[in-house]
Amino acid sequence: MSLAEDLSIKDTDILTLAADALEAVNDVYDAAKQSVAALTMENGRVKGALLEQHQHAAHGLAWLATYREALRELIAYAGRLQGEGLFGETEALIVEIGFAEYLAQIEGGIPMNQGETVRLAALGVSHKTAQAFANNPSIRALIASGSTPEKRASLVAAMMDDGGAATVGADGLDETMEAFRSEMRRFAADAVEPHAHEWHLANDYIPMEIIDQMAELGVFGLTIPEEYGGLGLGKEAMCVVSEELSRAYIGVGSLGTRSEIAAELILCGGTDAQKEKWLPQIASGETLPTAVFTEPNTGSDLASLKTRATLDSDTYTINGNKTWITHPVRADIMTVLARTNPDEPGYKGLSMFIAEKPRGTDDDPFPHPNLSGGEIEVLGYRGMKEYEIAFDGFEVPAANLLGEAEGNGFKQLMETFESARIQTAARAVGVAQSALDLGLRYAKERVQFGKALIHFPRVADKLAMMAVETMIGRQLTYFSAREKDEGRRCDVEAGMAKLLCARIAWANADNALQIHGGNGFALEYAISRVLCDARILNIFEGAAEIQAQVIAKRLLEA
Repeated sequence: MSLAEDLSIKDTDILTLAADALEAVNDVYDAAKQSVAALTMENGRVKGALLEQHQHAAHGLAWLATYREALRELIAYAGRLQGEGLFGETEALIVEIGFAEYLAQIEGGIPMNQGETVRLAALGVSHKTAQAFANNPSIRALIASGSTPEKRASLVAAMMDDGGAATVGADGLDETMEAFRSEMRRFAADAVEPHAHEWHLANDYIPMEIIDQMAELGVFGLTIPEEYGGLGLGKEAMCVVSEELSRAYIGVGSLGTRSEIAAELILCGGTDAQKEKWLPQIASGETLPTAVFTEPNTGSDLASLKTRATLDSDTYTINGNKTWITHPVRADIMTVLARTNPDEPGYKGLSMFIAEKPRGTDDDPFPHPNLSGGEIEVLGYRGMKEYEIAFDGFEVPAANLLGEAEGNGFKQLMETFESARIQTAARAVGVAQSALDLGLRYAKERVQFGKALIHFPRVADKLAMMAVETMIGRQLTYFSAREKDEGRRCDVEAGMAKLLCARIAWANADNALQIHGGNGFALEYAISRVLCDARILNIFEGAAEIQAQVIAKRLLEA
């Protein structure tokens, strides 16, 4: 009798097995954390030079912790659905396959990307502890029986006959959130999806009519309190909306990010007068914001920013250069991070401004005498356009200094990082779902050697894992959003969601293109756009390496 027959999941409660396996994952994580801490910490604090020296192990710890959190959320997801009587065959297959694959990767090596794999030995986990993990009966049962060819085929069969469901398997949301998903899905399918590829190929702006419709739907004021003209909803709603819009076109899904970041900055750091002036305009879509933080030679090193803001009477004058600014031409306000105190090194000398500007056009992008810029041509993530911007004596009233106090800019920006990363994870889930949609449709329609591609096992296997990982990423993202909505610190959870979902989006897009074969390499096919769009998710809002570094530091010092 095989191990799979001896410890069959058919005869065992999947949640009991999963919970037992998670305890074993906890043991391995604890051992890895202790070992990495010994390499990177002195006197109870992480030492920067040691963390950099042992980056592979430290970042590997972040990935192991992310897998642990993902498995924990899969159990929570299954438990919620069981309680509601919604845990059917498709959902059980997702959980079983997800546990089997992620446990096998923990045992054999977690891919941090396609060329870097972290293994337990590199994390300092002893052979004895690794063997105990590998020999755990629940883990062996899940790996042996959880992701068999038959179960993957069963999941794909369910996907082929899903009756037009929005997601593969129930997503675990309540009726209110499902209503939001349905509304955004209808809008995206009718107004965005049929035109997205055309906009991408022409490098066109998303039409203003689409932006106006988004404003009418409340997209820009989703999380702004009702007293300021918003809908007053939480980050979970933001995730659902961002996911569905990005599923149609990441450019449209990302338009809301501009408003989300600006509104969060003003809500957290603005004066009452600034809130009363700007939040209603952002919520209505009357005012379109853009974020102006990054500089040409700084990247993620914001402490090195050089753009200056000098106060003279009641006006600040800004001089300097910024880069990778999204949608600046049509924006009405810029949230600008600049150095107000050149004698204060690092973060302490930085301040945030709400800088007003006139809207531009392609012919005259920056109709302001002290503002200029040039477009950065990009592979994907189009529809809003990226620019380098030069400030040359650009004036901002002192009343537009966020919070009307200097030196708080970096702190104010940090307060938005949780929401920004949750929203980016949701966009990644949308892109991952888009890739799955395209791959599944093509596999069902394309006939080779007398049958549809979906009936070839390796094509089906790709689709099965794409569906499983999309749901894993979705649940991790929703969890971080709920933590934020409950007022709990969730920088680690948000970082984990962003880290994993970005990898999932890229893997899904790559696999969907492979399913398309040579046609996937043709610009006329939408998957070519989705592949380009997916690639940026591992870079912006904190590159994967920076994200792993931040997560590791927080975990080690917890």
